[in-house]
Amino acid sequence: MDGVTVDETAELEDLLTAAVVRAVEGTGAYAGSIFLRSRDRRSIVLAATCGMPPSLLGGWRLIPVGSPIPVAAAYTSGRTIHLADADETVRRYPQLAVALPYAFGSCSVPVGTGEETFGALAIVWAALPGSEGLSKSQRRQLRTVASRLGSSLDALRARTGDPIECGPQTVPVEAPALSAPAVRLGLFDWDLLTGTLTGDEEFCSIFGLDPLAFDGRADTLASRLHPGDLAAFRAAARAAAAEGRIVARRMRVRDGDGGHGGEGHRTVELWGRVPEVDDIRSRSHLVGAVVDARAGGTALAALERLRDGLFSLAPDGRVTYVNHSAEQLLGVRGDELLGRCLWDVLPWLSDPDIEYRHRSAMISQARSSFHACRPPDRWLAFFLHPEADGVTARVTPVGSPTSVSPAPAASSVTAPAASGVPAPAAAPARMGVIYHVLQLGSALTEAVTAREVCEVVADQLLPAFGGQELAIYVVREGTMHRLFQTGRHEDFLQWLEGVPLHARLPGTEALTSGSPLFIESQRDLSQGYPGIAGGGVSSWAYLPLIASGTPVGTCVLGFDETHPFTEKDRGVLTALAGLIAQALERARLYDSEFALARGLQKALLPHRLPLLPGLSTAARYLPGTRGMDIGGDWYDVIATGDGVSLVIGDVEGHSIAAAATMAQLRSAVRAFTAVGHTPSDVVAGANQTLIDLGSGLLASCCCIRLESPGHHAYAVAAGHPPPLLRRPDGSTDVLDLDVGPLLGVDRASAYPATRIGLAPGSVLALYTDGLVEERGSDIDVGIDRLRTSLAHARADGLDELADRLLLDARRSSYRADDIALLLTAYG
Repeated sequence: MDGVTVDETAELEDLLTAAVVRAVEGTGAYAGSIFLRSRDRRSIVLAATCGMPPSLLGGWRLIPVGSPIPVAAAYTSGRTIHLADADETVRRYPQLAVALPYAFGSCSVPVGTGEETFGALAIVWAALPGSEGLSKSQRRQLRTVASRLGSSLDALRARTGDPIECGPQTVPVEAPALSAPAVRLGLFDWDLLTGTLTGDEEFCSIFGLDPLAFDGRADTLASRLHPGDLAAFRAAARAAAAEGRIVARRMRVRDGDGGHGGEGHRTVELWGRVPEVDDIRSRSHLVGAVVDARAGGTALAALERLRDGLFSLAPDGRVTYVNHSAEQLLGVRGDELLGRCLWDVLPWLSDPDIEYRHRSAMISQARSSFHACRPPDRWLAFFLHPEADGVTARVTPVGSPTSVSPAPAASSVTAPAASGVPAPAAAPARMGVIYHVLQLGSALTEAVTAREVCEVVADQLLPAFGGQELAIYVVREGTMHRLFQTGRHEDFLQWLEGVPLHARLPGTEALTSGSPLFIESQRDLSQGYPGIAGGGVSSWAYLPLIASGTPVGTCVLGFDETHPFTEKDRGVLTALAGLIAQALERARLYDSEFALARGLQKALLPHRLPLLPGLSTAARYLPGTRGMDIGGDWYDVIATGDGVSLVIGDVEGHSIAAAATMAQLRSAVRAFTAVGHTPSDVVAGANQTLIDLGSGLLASCCCIRLESPGHHAYAVAAGHPPPLLRRPDGSTDVLDLDVGPLLGVDRASAYPATRIGLAPGSVLALYTDGLVEERGSDIDVGIDRLRTSLAHARADGLDELADRLLLDARRSSYRADDIALLLTAYG
């Protein structure tokens, strides 16, 4: 959140963390996440997680509110979305199942108050087929957590005045997976002059002492040690007095009855040092800590003695521990692995399938296994055992498979046999690539414009195949033109711009032949196409984009390092080319029709407003950001012999029918006004006209007639938002009109007029509901927000004032409805 103080940010983070942890603990789930609405209200943004690192969520950090995803549906509908298992997820939300094809259940609930929704909360649990999911009481508890969070967020907003929303670059708060502490730490202060020893509660607990009864004597502490360690303890005290420190002194602490009449002991480590300060008194104190790793040290020693390789992965896949046997089997030192992912360190484990299997194990909480070949020919079996706080993995050598050729590829991965025991197979499965392909197909269904299609292709293809550059060229009038490019090489394929289709170049030949072209090295490029610059790229994949037999363009992937294309890579990329071509052709058609529709909409509105003595007017129209259908918003200023009429209206829907109806209504209103009808009769006539048209559409309208001469006006509203009036002193009110029914409801409807007093210097604002409506908020809130903006806006003229009132709407990347605004300054 922007514009908040450090304290406010900390309070928000605390609220989110506490809520997501309570949600996970209270339902027995292993992971949870909270999404908050974006500034433009177009998306919900990941704000907090528990147990599930954001890296595992892939593309789910920012979700369009209209996406068929449970957490988005919970936000938009205000309902609880409970999916008991993977089967129910596939039936109800197939897009989620495509992107996260794992065995899990989920429950998503809205976060907000009764009047406004701030976001949504979701939890995930391991679920076998046929699972019943959460009980009714667990769902009720989850809703309670979300409701309390919503109330707390509302109170925070009321206190600080800052909106509850997130930017697209928000870094989510991460609460670790719930697990028992592996280490206990106690702190102490030992006065070396007096021998007095003071410890905190954990220190006393580690030594089995009652904190209230501990007398602070070193001898009392020594009585809790193994007799064989007493000499070492006294030596440590002498060393501390002489050298000012104790370094990792291990001691055994009595641990109650050890069974069979004996007494057990635990090993702890003692650390301490004398503070380096000028105060002589302080330098006589030894401060430090005692660490009780419980069975940790013993367990690690046991793991190191095993011949099987063992390593531990954090939930996001980073290696947190690796034993010596695993180092030998993997052929890498432990310090090279710690803190990094296996697939980032070892090239032969860089197949996307490895990451996919780890992700699958974490999300479904189900054990998994696979085998891989460490070059040149050493096959290893991997077994993954997940828990909420990470994965324990075992790796063992297996015999060389006879069904695989003697010289396997550098990255060969196969799935386990049905029995669960890995058995090498002839064709390594590239499920990671297929996963990205499914994601691409799913994401392309959401892309509408050509720009959106290009961005989706780049977001999906580059990480799927390890590319660094991507460009899409399209055919216009027989020549190639760049539509989109991403990557760090600005001159990537610059030579392809403007060349004719018949040119002998990789990008054109791939398109005219209809066959993809894969160039794996600079040498191959020079041999096939002498004189063409590489543009800082070492390997290329040229994918022809052909839709319904028509050449659309070429999609080019570039790789900074030499990249060999496997047969499966080539097959998948070839299949993807057709998918991209269809999406791009559909999007380009949409863009063309969108531009045509917007041109038609503009033509239906006044080209200019009349210049009138004693009046200044300014009007603005903003189309919605989604959908190519034109809307039915209109405005007009109609001069008559004895005054002027201000009109604004809105026909329901977004379609050619709505625009045509709007044009007819506008003409009818102008005709009724021109013959001298009163505002009430003008609106009544428009109502009868709309009914006679038989379109079945409804419309709202507001008509204000300013009398000349005089300082008053008559206003009539038919189901339309009320006008605003700013007086010369800056005070601004929402006009309380006698509002009649919507146009098109009843032929006999009456529309009473309301008299308005106008002082010279007043400003009238007429607008359509697109300017004041906001998802999840009452329209009166939006009207009052507009009233406040009109009251406080500083502008040199009406045009600047109109632009200021529409500033937020123009900045928004998502407007569900059209907006019309008509301002009039009187006197």
